[in-house]
Amino acid sequence: MPPGQKTKPTEPVSAQKNIEKRLHFAELMLGISRKISAVDSLDEILQMLIEITSTELNAERGTIFLSDKSSNELYSRVALGDLKHEIRLLNDSGIAGHSFTTGEHIIVNDAYADPNFNSAIDNETGFITRNVLCVPIRQNNGEIIGVAQLLNKKKGRFTQLDLNLLTEMTKQGAHFLKSAQLAEYMQVKHTQELQFLEVVSEATSDIKIGSLLQKVMSEAMQMLNAERATLFLNDEKSGQLWSEVLSGEKPLEIRIPNTAGIAGAVFTSGKAINIPHAYADLRFNPTFDKKNGFFTRSILCVPVVSKSGKIIGVTQVLNKRNGTFTDEDESRLKAFTAQISIGLENANLFSEVQNIKNYNESMLESMASGVVTIDENGKIITCNAAGLKILSTDPADILGRQSEDYFSGANVWILEKIARAAGTQQTDHTVDAEIATGEEKRSVNLTVMPLNNTEKVSLGSMIIIEDISNEKRLKSTMSRYMDPSIADQVLTTGEDLLGGKNVQATILFSDIRSFTTLTEELGPHATVTMLNEYFEIMVECIQKEGGMLDKFIGDAIMAAFGIPMEHDDDEDRAVRAAIDMIRRLSAWNITRVGEGKKPVKIGIGLNSDVVVSGNIGSKKRMDFTIIGDGVNLAARLESACKQYAASILVSEFTLKKLRGTYRIREVDFVIVKGKTKPVAIYEVLDFHDEQTFPNLMDALNQFRDGIAKYRAGKWDAAIGAFNQVLLINPNDTLSEIYIGRCETLKETPPEGVWDGVWVMDEK
Repeated sequence: MPPGQKTKPTEPVSAQKNIEKRLHFAELMLGISRKISAVDSLDEILQMLIEITSTELNAERGTIFLSDKSSNELYSRVALGDLKHEIRLLNDSGIAGHSFTTGEHIIVNDAYADPNFNSAIDNETGFITRNVLCVPIRQNNGEIIGVAQLLNKKKGRFTQLDLNLLTEMTKQGAHFLKSAQLAEYMQVKHTQELQFLEVVSEATSDIKIGSLLQKVMSEAMQMLNAERATLFLNDEKSGQLWSEVLSGEKPLEIRIPNTAGIAGAVFTSGKAINIPHAYADLRFNPTFDKKNGFFTRSILCVPVVSKSGKIIGVTQVLNKRNGTFTDEDESRLKAFTAQISIGLENANLFSEVQNIKNYNESMLESMASGVVTIDENGKIITCNAAGLKILSTDPADILGRQSEDYFSGANVWILEKIARAAGTQQTDHTVDAEIATGEEKRSVNLTVMPLNNTEKVSLGSMIIIEDISNEKRLKSTMSRYMDPSIADQVLTTGEDLLGGKNVQATILFSDIRSFTTLTEELGPHATVTMLNEYFEIMVECIQKEGGMLDKFIGDAIMAAFGIPMEHDDDEDRAVRAAIDMIRRLSAWNITRVGEGKKPVKIGIGLNSDVVVSGNIGSKKRMDFTIIGDGVNLAARLESACKQYAASILVSEFTLKKLRGTYRIREVDFVIVKGKTKPVAIYEVLDFHDEQTFPNLMDALNQFRDGIAKYRAGKWDAAIGAFNQVLLINPNDTLSEIYIGRCETLKETPPEGVWDGVWVMDEK
């Protein structure tokens, strides 16, 4: 008989054996009914049927697939000999799909010779399928609700008697399966409704726009089983739709014209749009997919309507995991957005007020000069961090006190300045005055400004204190040139750093991810505390390797290796410092999480080049710093960490000069923003351990193969290689990015000759 042919064997039996088999059959059927009726859950029934059928028919493995009509898939929760998990496949795929769609009872003696057999699972698990027995599971009314499939008869092959027995056993359990499946469906729906009410209640009580958007989008994804969700709100001033949170990715602000794309069409028309195949719809703009490597399959977008009937935004969800979005999904999303629209309006208003408040507070806290505000009754209301330091005081000692009580004794002259400014309604300046702070005295420039509202009614006064004492003047002068450790070296060696010169150096840029979101959640004081702890750790890593801290740029760090002291291994020092920064950050994050705080994530970019170093600025203010294209490229690589989900990226120019051995993989061949020539960039992975990146070297080999096939334009082969990486480490986001990029390039092939160069549109 040809291999793979479906047989219908007949085996004659004696009358006595026939009677015995009938008795056994009756006992078996009764036993199935008795055992199944004793359990409640669908999982237990599936497990029990698999165990009974596999044991009775002497099979190595068994699976019961049930039909999911909403996604046109077959699914199973258990498989004998394997861990319990859910398996899903299209209901026309493989031998099981063929049996389900045709209703055929199938015996396959040679699985690999059968055209319907899908060997992918064997390839993934290492299991070898020899023969297959598969029957549809029918209810009494003839409806097929799934299939039962047995693999590898332990002795011999599956027979017609096996097929008949499996058919009867599944028929016996069909009613129980359908009932349990319906009960589970009702329970899921009930749970969803409870979660719906709970989330709506929680969301409408939140007045912070950032956290509210996160809650809404997270719940929308979970509720509709989608890969990504975005809630766009309308900015009437700019005519744009904006979002602060993009679920599934790191937070960032997105702005698009409120007439553009699918979201714009829904906003302007007020009608929902459900697109099962995004790239087949002319309204879909694939630009975002090309930029970030995401592949959009399906889209559901509904308007967000306020209580007054005004459209205030749109909610958009992408890529339902099990098929396409249904009418029920659309109804649920509409109901959800209708309920949370009031909370969104309140949060948007609160956000505008909070932004103004945060701006004012941040401006005060960032000032080097001390700022003290006094109300119309003479009570001290605020004092920024610089003011507390200059006055050598703490908030409890100064805030809430009367100005005449606090500014007394040697500082009583300040009260005279406050009174003069209030009386004349003009700013009063005092240059190089002396202020007493405890046992010390400081030289300051002091300015008193009257504060009035729009109606010229006095609100009090503001005092600005600039510390010009000798100690601060010295520290300020030194800080204009270099960090303290480098200054010590220069003073010791007597090197003259004045003037500019070309030097070979390795530049390091690092930046905190989602820093804006962190600051909004923490507030000014907690943000400053967090940054101080963070900078302390990072600067120690840099200085330990002999690096020069060039400057802090907000939450970013710029450092250089090879300036002003050159070493033979400055490139290695920079890489070691970057690895140590990530490791130390991970240890610090463990402490933060243990204290109930959010972990901090950073990206680091390294590049080696000839740069210009020296004093740059004016006669009144200058910095010892570095400039040049090499500096810009390092900054671009740090920014690119976000796009490639990387922690450390280095350029080919740094890689070529490394003396040590590191675990590195090539990430891309790109043209960065503002440049015309491509540069190869690499990811350093030495900070990983077996827990954070299992089987790293195996994954790197597969990834290298994927990159080679990607460069050759072999999209399907590249996707296969990157999928192999994901089998080794499912958390390798870079492989997922390349899979999405390959899918996009398959759909929209590159123009001209493909050279593997990727153009980065963002800085």
